[in-house]
Amino acid sequence: MRFPRHTKVFRGQLDAAPYAGVFFLLAMFLLLSSSIVFTPGVPIDLPEAADVPGVTGPMLAIAVDHGSRIYFDNQVTNEERLRQRLRDAVANEPEVTLVIQADGEVDWRTVARLILVAREAGVKRAVQATRPPVVPVPRIGEVQ
Repeated sequence: MRFPRHTKVFRGQLDAAPYAGVFFLLAMFLLLSSSIVFTPGVPIDLPEAADVPGVTGPMLAIAVDHGSRIYFDNQVTNEERLRQRLRDAVANEPEVTLVIQADGEVDWRTVARLILVAREAGVKRAVQATRPPVVPVPRIGEVQ
């Protein structure tokens, strides 16, 4: 078998379109996987706490933003509607745990008032949601 010996090295201009396409695809993937993308929901900065156990069993969640607006099932609500909706939920599931996701700037009186509303509605257990600390907290008696 004879191989052709008259092949020449390409000496023309490179086409930039394939490179631009790959660049824009990479840019899209980076932007979509970054924190620049808006995620829907209520912006809440939970307080930090270490070694807090999680919740097991059925639960309901209430969110309270820094403006003390109350959210239940992704809708803004007031205490009366919240009390009625919690009564309905407790009627369906009596051993439900209420998780209060309150912003760190929310006054403690607001959280305490929500716990009282939940008790009136029949909720037996209410806990406040926290997030783990960014820097691990040393345990008491632990040498650093």
